[in-house]
Amino acid sequence: LPAGDLVSGNRSIPVRVGHLLRNVDQVRDVVVAVRGDRAVRLGDVATITDGPAEPDQYVGFLAAGSQTFEPAVTLAIAKRKGTNAATIAHHVLQRVDALTGSVLSSDVRVTVTRNYGETANEKSQELLLHILIATLGVAVLVWLTLGWREAVVVLVAVPVTLALTLLVYRLYGYTLNRITLFALVFAIGILVDDAIVVVENIARHLRMGRRHPDEAAVMAVDEVGNPTILATLTVIAAILPMAFVSGLMGPYMRPIPVGASVAMLFSLGVAFIITPYLAVRLLRKHAATKPPTGGDEEPLPDGRIARWYRTLLEGLLANRRRRMLAYGGMVGLLLLSVLLVPLKLVTVKMLPFDNKSEFQLIVDMPEGTALEQTAEVAHALALGVARDPAVSDVQTYAGIAAPFNFNGLVRHYFLRRGPTVADVQVNLKPKHERADQSHAIALRARPVVDSIARAFGASVKVAEIPPGPPVLSTLTAEVYGPTYDEQMAVAKRVRDAFASTDGVVDVDWSVTAPHDEVQAAVAQAEALRAGTNPRDIAQTIAAAMGGASAGLLHDPLAAEAVPIRVALPDSEAAAVGDLAALPIATPSGARRLGSLATMDSVPADVPIFHKNLRPVVYVTGDVAGRLESPAYAMLAMRDSLAAIGDGFKVYYAASPTLTEKPFLVWDGEWKITVDVFRDLGIAFAAVLVLIYVLVVAWFQSFITPLVIMAPIPLTLIGILPAHAASGAFFTATSMIGMIALAGIIVRNSILLVDFVELGRERGLSVREAVVASGLIRARPIILTAAAVVIGGAVMVTDPIFQGLGIALISGAIVSTALTLVAIPL
Repeated sequence: LPAGDLVSGNRSIPVRVGHLLRNVDQVRDVVVAVRGDRAVRLGDVATITDGPAEPDQYVGFLAAGSQTFEPAVTLAIAKRKGTNAATIAHHVLQRVDALTGSVLSSDVRVTVTRNYGETANEKSQELLLHILIATLGVAVLVWLTLGWREAVVVLVAVPVTLALTLLVYRLYGYTLNRITLFALVFAIGILVDDAIVVVENIARHLRMGRRHPDEAAVMAVDEVGNPTILATLTVIAAILPMAFVSGLMGPYMRPIPVGASVAMLFSLGVAFIITPYLAVRLLRKHAATKPPTGGDEEPLPDGRIARWYRTLLEGLLANRRRRMLAYGGMVGLLLLSVLLVPLKLVTVKMLPFDNKSEFQLIVDMPEGTALEQTAEVAHALALGVARDPAVSDVQTYAGIAAPFNFNGLVRHYFLRRGPTVADVQVNLKPKHERADQSHAIALRARPVVDSIARAFGASVKVAEIPPGPPVLSTLTAEVYGPTYDEQMAVAKRVRDAFASTDGVVDVDWSVTAPHDEVQAAVAQAEALRAGTNPRDIAQTIAAAMGGASAGLLHDPLAAEAVPIRVALPDSEAAAVGDLAALPIATPSGARRLGSLATMDSVPADVPIFHKNLRPVVYVTGDVAGRLESPAYAMLAMRDSLAAIGDGFKVYYAASPTLTEKPFLVWDGEWKITVDVFRDLGIAFAAVLVLIYVLVVAWFQSFITPLVIMAPIPLTLIGILPAHAASGAFFTATSMIGMIALAGIIVRNSILLVDFVELGRERGLSVREAVVASGLIRARPIILTAAAVVIGGAVMVTDPIFQGLGIALISGAIVSTALTLVAIPL
């Protein structure tokens, strides 16, 4: 207690609780008043306890297979910027092991519930393995088609290029993380293209045996040098604009276009410097032994596949009707592929669900709910989800937020406090110990969670850890109107539309549930006559309701000063009537609080949210149906929203500034999706313009670039059906793959058209030059496409980049096959 006077009748005695007191008994013996000959001690008029205050939070731990909750303390350790998460986590766990047996007694159990350092290390090791697999896969491909010596030449180009790319990462300040490593995996499929084209052409010239090996190598590089430079620039022109995507997606994906563009530049240098040198050294002894004649004639490939391809080309070139049928077939396939999107056989989503090792249950109880009841709900939810065989353990946090993860950071869950909120942290077994991904497990837990939530009258959201985008909720509707009452009425109907839409779950809104608060009207004249004032009365009420700090006990044996709190038992502060009977000390004697203030229970004010200075009501939800994309849920509730009527409008992109009529603006994942795909669409348009300008500058023609770029849409014939067949979402990473394929396809077209030009310069007719170009250039084109397929194959297993891998594989296979027909035609 602070130094001061405690009033008792006509006598007052100053009292100080100081550092000489060592225990509760000494505090109880402090004399606070004298009544006649009897000393009134503090223990006679107050209950004094030494121990923790009334709990304002409960943290529990439940191991899988157990039915008993253990009280727990969670320690969250964060790394500093620029340090290695895996190393920090390892050192922390070593320190914990060292403390076991000394600081940590045998009855204290330490469980690691989340280790993002281990997760990062696991992902980086997996990606490094993918890089190795992709590199060796490309080498084996070249070995099988050209020979092991050519494979060695290509194999050397990969680590040299990657090392130079890592140097640029270092200079740019990029760390080795999931995105930068995926950029290297993505780059492997395209950075070997230059080396493959060069080494294949050198091997071709050496097999011809028309010149000395050194001269043949120079001629081979010169023959493909200019088109290779142009083709590399077109690939960079296709990838680099993605680095300028704005919004949240830009910084997230920027290492991919930056890393791939840099890798392409370095691969071009390696292909022109290191590859010819190694090719001559390794291949000269195995070149053809014909004497140098200086002739330029070259026999065309005459294998079974080559003969079939030549027959196909010559048949199409000689028959106009067949050519028209071929054109019509390509256009028809393209249209059928595009129709898969409106038919919902290909679903569009910003980013797919990742396979994480955790998810959360966010619990909100009605206002006025006791903390203990909230903790009971959290325990019931934990027991329900812990029965799943994929769950390793569960933590419950009542009254306080769990240590925040990505969701807590972007959705501000870490700010949640109070007796009506709880978090349930569900940790899953390692990926190799469970058959399902985390999203499937979360879907499986939803029926159990919903049934428990209904039984307790709680609002519970299943919050998965998303890769992005960081939004308030997947489905977020902003409701505006001329008055707040109209907003509330409209928002209620919008909430009902959410709840009645199939596949929409976790429906909630930003309106606080109605609840009461104590309102005290102080009789100022009576208070002044009693010698007190409204401030003292308000402080007394606050102390009675929630306790008050009375000072600090300065105990030299304690590590920190011990707080002293004055509080009524919960049973005596539960009702307004109890407060009215509470005595309050005044100079004129003790008075009942009810004689100085009229107290009543009245409806409490609720917070009103604003956005851009306008009152707004948020209606939120998530999607967990067959089509787990917000766009389809929004379309499904379009009729329900239109039925609201009375001039109510729905805006999917713009947000009006005037609010004479109520209206709705869609936000959440939809807004991020629209922004990202808009920016990627603009980047794709810029890609087409850049490629056209580059090809016009090289071929000095405005028509030839149109021929070269014609196969770009053909990538959709592979990409969209492959997404439909695999059941994968068409995501932002799929779009990145489609844009990258534009550069790769143009690269192949340039090699074909440039060789046609060379054939015409040698005196061949257009038809002869076209057939010769297709036959001679088919192998390097197929090899480069196969390299892209190998690079994409290692991405398919990753949930986030699955769309990129599917787009690269299917688009490269189909578009390359069609390009070998479309460009000659």
